[in-house]
Amino acid sequence: MNFLIKKIKHENFFGLIILLIFSIGVNQYYGNIGIFPHDSFAHFETGNMILNGHHPFNDIWIVSGPFVDYFQALLFFLFGTSWKIYVFHASLINFIITFSTFIVFRTLNLDFKESLFFSLCFSILAYPISGTPFVDHHSAFFSLIGVYFILICIKKESKNLSFFIPIFFVLGFMSKQVPSTYLIFSITPIFLFYIFYNNKLFLLPNFIYGITFSVLILFIFGVITGINFNNFIEQYILYPQSIASNRFDNFTIKIFGVLGNFKFVFLSLIILIIANLKKIKSGKIFEKNNFNVFIVVISTLILIFHQLLTRNQIFIFFLIPLIIGIANISVKNKIFKIATIVLCLFTTIKYHERFNEKRKFHDLQDVNLNKAVSANQIDKKLNGLKWITPQFKKTPKKEIAMINQIKNILQKDNRKKMVLGNYPFLSVVIKENLYSTTRWHVFDGTDYPQVGNKYYNSYKKLFINKIKENNIEVIYTILPVDSSQIYNYIDESCFEKNQIRKFLVSHSIKKCKDIN
Repeated sequence: MNFLIKKIKHENFFGLIILLIFSIGVNQYYGNIGIFPHDSFAHFETGNMILNGHHPFNDIWIVSGPFVDYFQALLFFLFGTSWKIYVFHASLINFIITFSTFIVFRTLNLDFKESLFFSLCFSILAYPISGTPFVDHHSAFFSLIGVYFILICIKKESKNLSFFIPIFFVLGFMSKQVPSTYLIFSITPIFLFYIFYNNKLFLLPNFIYGITFSVLILFIFGVITGINFNNFIEQYILYPQSIASNRFDNFTIKIFGVLGNFKFVFLSLIILIIANLKKIKSGKIFEKNNFNVFIVVISTLILIFHQLLTRNQIFIFFLIPLIIGIANISVKNKIFKIATIVLCLFTTIKYHERFNEKRKFHDLQDVNLNKAVSANQIDKKLNGLKWITPQFKKTPKKEIAMINQIKNILQKDNRKKMVLGNYPFLSVVIKENLYSTTRWHVFDGTDYPQVGNKYYNSYKKLFINKIKENNIEVIYTILPVDSSQIYNYIDESCFEKNQIRKFLVSHSIKKCKDIN
C-alpha cells in the first residue's frame, strides 16, 4: 500500500515537471508570433499604470479584467516591465490550468499516461491560441478550476476543498463577468443540490466560509487601493449589462453553423455520454461516482453558449481533450481508448495548426508570418516579439517606422499629455504616463460609453476629471482614433487641432468652460 502511494506521488511529480516545462514553453513560443495590437497589449499598459499609482475604475474606464491588470502589475513589479514577462503571465496561467486538469484526471482514477497525454493536448489548445493575457481565457480557466474543485471535493468527500470553490469562481468573475457568471449560476445550484440530495451537509460550511473569505478579500483590496465602490458597480456590473442586453436581443442560433464550428466538441460529448450510458440509464447521475459526467456536460454547454454570444474568436477547443479524458475514465476497452486517443490527437493537431501556427485568434491566418520583424526596433522592452499585425500584414516595417515616429514626437513634447490610440504600450517605451482613460478604442461601445449610451455622462465626467487632475495640456489621437472621440465629450472650441502626420493629431487644450 505504501509503495503504491509513493508510486502515485512520484508519477504526479514527474507529470508536474513535464507539464511545467511544456505548457510554459509552448505558450512562450507562440505568444511571441504576431499580434492584434489592442488585444495583445490589452493589459500591458494598465499593468504598468497600476505600478505608477493609477487604478482601474478610478483612472481608467474598464469593463473587464481588473484581476488580470493587477496580476500583471505584480509580475512587472517582481520581474520588471517587458514583453517577455507579459507573455509569461499567460504561460503561467496555461501551466496552472493544465496541471489542474492533470490532477483532476488522476484524482478521478485515469491512468497516468492517459492523464499526461490528454493534459499535454489540453495545454496546446488552452492559452497558446492567444499567447498573451486575455480576459475570456482567464475567466474560463479560473471558473473551470472552481469546477475541478467541485469534482475533487465530491470524489474525496473533502470539506476543506469546498472552501476553494468560490475563491476560483470569484477570480474568474474578476477576470471577466462571463463566462464565469454563467458557470457560477448554473454549477453552484447543481453542487448544492448534490449536497442536499446525497446528505453531504459537511461540505457546506467551508463552502460558505469560502464565499465570505472571497467577498472580504475583495472589500479589503478595494479599500487598500482606494477604488471607488460606485465606479466599480457602474463600470463592472451595470454598464456591461447594457452591452449584454443588446447582444441577447440580437442573439440567434444557426444550427448548422453551431454544429460546424463545434463539431468535435459535440462529438466528444457524444463519446462521453456513450461511455457512461449505463450510469445515465440507471438514473443515478447524482451519485458520487457519476456526478462528474453531468458537471462536465453542463460546463461544456455553458462555454459553447458563451462562445456563441461573444464576438471574439473561438477559444474553447481545449474542451476536447478534457471531455475525452473524462470519458476514458469509465471505459477499459482498448479499442475505445485507442480510437479516442487518435481522435484527440487529430483534433489537437488540426486546431494547433489553425490557431497556434497560423495565429487565427489574432486574425493572422492569411498573413505570411515570415515577414514579421523584431519588435526591439521599437524598444528593448519588447524584445522577443516578432511584430506583424493584420492592419499592416504586408508591411510590418512600415508600421514599426510609424510607431517610432509617434514615439519620437511624444518624447520631444515636454507638455503633460494624454494619448488615445490602439498601441497601449507607448507609455512604457517612452517612460511617461500618458493618462489614457480606456484600454482601447473599438468604437462599438464595448470599451467605454459612446454618445447615446445611458452611462455616457459617467465616462465624460471621468474623462474630463482626469484631464484636470493631471494638468493635461495636449491630447494626441492615433488612427483609427480621430478627433471625434474627444469632441464627443468635450466641445471642439476647447482645442487647437494640429495634423502632425496622417496618422497622428495633437489637440492642444485652451481655456474653456468644459475643462477649466
